[in-house]
Amino acid sequence: MAATSAIPFARILSPSQTHQSSLYVSSSSSPSSHSIRFHSSSPHLPDLSISESPPQTPVGRREAIGGITLASVLFSGRFVAVAREVEVGAYLPPSSLDPSFVVFKASSKDTPALRAGNVQPYEFVLPPTWKQTRVANILSGNYCQPKCAEPWVEVKFEDESQGKVQVVASPLIRLTNKLNAKIEDIGSPEKVIASLGPFVTGNSFDPDELLETSVEKLGDQTYYTYLLETPFALTGSHNLAKATAKGNTVVLFVASANDKQWQASQKTLKTILDSFRV
Repeated sequence: MAATSAIPFARILSPSQTHQSSLYVSSSSSPSSHSIRFHSSSPHLPDLSISESPPQTPVGRREAIGGITLASVLFSGRFVAVAREVEVGAYLPPSSLDPSFVVFKASSKDTPALRAGNVQPYEFVLPPTWKQTRVANILSGNYCQPKCAEPWVEVKFEDESQGKVQVVASPLIRLTNKLNAKIEDIGSPEKVIASLGPFVTGNSFDPDELLETSVEKLGDQTYYTYLLETPFALTGSHNLAKATAKGNTVVLFVASANDKQWQASQKTLKTILDSFRV
C-alpha cells in the first residue's frame, strides 16, 4: 500500500513577494516509485512534481521523510526558477483596446501596501510574454506597512529582450505636508522628478538626463510623464516614468531598457507607460 505524508515546508519565496504564497510538500511512495509535489497557494505560481525510482536498498519511513525534506531544499531553487518562467499571458486577460496586450489590475491581494490601503488599485497593460519578478522584502515595504517613511516597490515585470517595468510608491508626506494633495499641488513636473528621480534610475538623478516632460489630465487625476536618458542608471540607459498622487501616496510607474532593448521595444514601452492608471 502506498504511504502518503504531508510536510509543512519553509517558505522559499520571500513573504514580500507579489503574491503571498505558502508552499507545502506532499509525498507518496510505492514499490515502484517515489514522488514529491510542491503545492503553492498562489493561483499564479504552478505546482511542481518530482518523481524518481526508489533506491535499491530498502528505506524506512523515517529515512524516506528525511530524504524528502532534503530534496525539498535541493529543489527549492528549481521551483523558484519554474515559478518565474510563467508568462503573464497565461493568467492575465487580454486588453479590450488591444488584444495583443494583457491587462494587470492590482488588487488588495497583490501587495502589502494595497492590503493596508496605502495605495489605490492601479492597472497597466503588458505584452503576454512578459514575466512577473520577485520584489525583495527590503524593497517591498512589507516590513513598514502601514506607515512607511520611504518609497517602496510595489510590483515588477520584465522581458529579457524588451525591458522591465516597476511601480514605486512614496508616502505623500515625503513630498508635501498637504493632506490628500494632487500631484499638481506638490509642484511642477521638474520638482516632482527631482525628488523621485533616484527611484527611477536606481541610484542618482541628474536634471540634464531629463529630455521631455508632459502633463495629462484624466478626469480628476493628473499624471506627469517623463522621458529620460540615463547612461549611468542601474535600471537602464533609457527610462520612461509616469507619476500621480492619490490618497496619501504618490505612485510612480517606471519603464526601463538598455540600449539594445530600447532600439527594438521603445514603442512597446511607451504603450505600457501610456496605459498606466490609478
